[in-house]
Amino acid sequence: MSSLNNEQKQLVFDYCLGLTSEKESAEAEALISSNEEAAQIHSKILSAIAPLDSLEMQSCPDELAESTISRLNSAADSSQFRLQQLLAAEQGRPVIHKVHFWHNLTEMAAVAAAIILVAGVLIPPLSFARQKYWQNRCEMQLSNIFQGIQQYRADNDDKLPLVTAAPGTPWNRVGYQGSEDYSNTRSLWRLVKGGYVKNPADFVCKGRSQGRALQFDISQVQSFNDFPARRYVTYSPRIVCIKFQGKCMTSGEPLMADSNPIFENLPEKLFGEIKLRLNNKLLTINSLNHNGRGQNTLFGDGTVRFIKDRHIGIAADDIFTLEEMTNGCEVNGCEVPSRETDAFLAP
Repeated sequence: MSSLNNEQKQLVFDYCLGLTSEKESAEAEALISSNEEAAQIHSKILSAIAPLDSLEMQSCPDELAESTISRLNSAADSSQFRLQQLLAAEQGRPVIHKVHFWHNLTEMAAVAAAIILVAGVLIPPLSFARQKYWQNRCEMQLSNIFQGIQQYRADNDDKLPLVTAAPGTPWNRVGYQGSEDYSNTRSLWRLVKGGYVKNPADFVCKGRSQGRALQFDISQVQSFNDFPARRYVTYSPRIVCIKFQGKCMTSGEPLMADSNPIFENLPEKLFGEIKLRLNNKLLTINSLNHNGRGQNTLFGDGTVRFIKDRHIGIAADDIFTLEEMTNGCEVNGCEVPSRETDAFLAP
């Protein structure tokens, strides 16, 4: 019997709480029926939440849900400051030495046991809730960026701020400050440079484990032609072939998403000099922004959807590859779509 990986464990957990789609539910059921470890996890979770079945279910009012999300977002911005205050207060508190050492030790052991017990019950749900929170924050950032895109279009004859790549032209050189459009993220930088997106930190997904937004001198924005480096932008905008320039995209077409995992953590010199060979892992892995669980995707009508398998639409188009990018083929960071409907979000 093979051991479950973290993604499979998360799938079983989501299934027990009724948070899976129809497709994911079928996958979870198949996994539970064929894997003893999955069956044990499923049984234990169901036993743990069984007492909840006796509770009378009540719907959450819309205004309460909106208020809760708003308070969570506000709390996130000030939580670090409050934590520092609490730590400072604790450090200034005088230490009181008690005489009854063994009695206190017993109390401490009991408290520690209680903490371990509570942690064992709550950590998985809290981990799930934390992931959902970052997913929501990422969705809000993409919505903010879309508002900037709309304002840009209003000032530019309804044109999107897209970089149009000619065949053979590199699109991967994020941070390149020359006059040539050798970086596809210049489409997003135009929103920063033009003041359409006020907070450059919106371009760094908060769900990324190393995704703390980096700060740079906003007064220097006009002197840059692109983001200073890749770590300042963890989203991948759409690459459009030059022959499609000026055409409007339909509401169902993706504009950008969490970063393309194929081109993550690779030195710039690899592109154009050393080709990257695709394999099954690169063709199936999700964005690193959300620990491989999926990627938020912004569409032409402003909607943001979290997709878990990289594919969209009836044709199940992979948003991170071109249709000719198959297992074993090589890419060099100059590829562009050959047809209008082949979505490609990179780097």
